[in-house]
Amino acid sequence: MKYFAPSELIINADGSVFHLHVRPEQLAHKIILVGDPGRVDLIAQHFESRECEVQSREFRTVTGSYRGKRITALSTGIGCDNIDIVMNELDALVNIDFATRTEKPSLTSLELVRIGTCGGLQPFTPVGTFICSDKSIGFDGLLNFYAGRDRVCDLAFEEAFKKHMDWSPQKGAPYVIDNSPELTARVGGDAMVHGVTIACGGFFGPQGRELRIPLADPHQNEKIMAFEYEGRRITNFEMEGSALAGLATLLGHRAMTCCMVIANRYAKEMNTEYKNTIDTLIEIVLDRI
Repeated sequence: MKYFAPSELIINADGSVFHLHVRPEQLAHKIILVGDPGRVDLIAQHFESRECEVQSREFRTVTGSYRGKRITALSTGIGCDNIDIVMNELDALVNIDFATRTEKPSLTSLELVRIGTCGGLQPFTPVGTFICSDKSIGFDGLLNFYAGRDRVCDLAFEEAFKKHMDWSPQKGAPYVIDNSPELTARVGGDAMVHGVTIACGGFFGPQGRELRIPLADPHQNEKIMAFEYEGRRITNFEMEGSALAGLATLLGHRAMTCCMVIANRYAKEMNTEYKNTIDTLIEIVLDRI
């Protein structure tokens, strides 16, 4: 069996994984991911009971019970780089024996749903819309560092998108990955708009926002909004979903992202007072996960 050296799999003195500071017995197999540590408590307030609460950097974890289901709520912070940490450490918690530092003989598959906020890109995704990502396009490049990337990605979609965008190789290759079909059907269902989501490597330039630095492609968002492939349109921007779907697929887990639109880039509208409304999305996910 493969052995994982202390420099590769870092285990804290208390038996917890390095960044999350969570021990294997503290993790449920149903996990709700959020970016904001404060949103973990919005989820946990619905729990009938709590087993544990762990705080480490931007990673806040609460495991508890909701209507007979054991669920972990976990904050990832912002960005696909953080998802790389979270997904690898979550997988290690269930699929690596910490005592022997070897891979367990049988796979434990996690179920992960990310609840986030996003920017809508179409007239049919106004502020307040719940969007379920059937596919994610990664502008972050993270999955390109892992073997098997081409095996799990939609290569034809990628090529059509790059051609439409006249994609610059300086940006790194975008990748297109499916979210779990079973999860998107069960959790997204008819309660959300289903679409294609772009996960960006930043909030400003990568999402076409221009402040004091001019954009490399000032027409990027116009081209994105106009793109269509096999009847699919790009519905929204966010910053984590592609890495979540890609790493989950490579590791043998099921994952999806659903977001509430708090800004519509097409209509130039923004709602900063969204925290009460997102509780409706949280309730949908808790009931269906």
